Amino acid sequence: MRKLINSTYITLDGVIENPMWTVPYFDDEASAYAGTLTGGADALLLGRKTYEGFAAAWPTRDESDPSTGAAYFNNVKKWVASRTLTDPQWRNSEVLQGDLVAEVGKLKAQDGKNIIQYGYGSVTQQLVEAGLVDEVHFWIHPVLVGEPSLTSPLSDAAASFELIGTKVFGSGTIVATYRPKAA
Repeated sequence: MRKLINSTYITLDGVIENPMWTVPYFDDEASAYAGTLTGGADALLLGRKTYEGFAAAWPTRDESDPSTGAAYFNNVKKWVASRTLTDPQWRNSEVLQGDLVAEVGKLKAQDGKNIIQYGYGSVTQQLVEAGLVDEVHFWIHPVLVGEPSLTSPLSDAAASFELIGTKVFGSGTIVATYRPKAA
């Protein structure tokens, strides 16, 4: 059976929307980790909002440059969980029909590699409650952004932090200690 792996970028203050704040943190190490996730997956599961964001961005990127990831995202099979989207235009995209939990259960039962789902919203919540999410990868970024806004983001210098320690408890709780990053 295939695994469904959720991968979500999150700030220290819990923002997951419009993750343009991740750009300064997507270095070679992060790229290698992301490549491991995509290398183990032959399909994506996306909610409508994430699909719309990805479909607007990925087709504009250079597929001939392997470092962009565009060839993978533009060509991989994409299933979209949506009640309103009917005719997705992005290459290899298909809207799931019927009950979300039942349809994802069928996808997981098919032969193939893992399925990656990006972002964490109502689709993920339903799948977690149904026991269909096998792993969640939270990419915790050392930045505070407050309420997301396309027109008035916080400056990077005022909101960035550096990691100074971690503690992992046997219960699975992780305490990450940060301090403001020097300008």
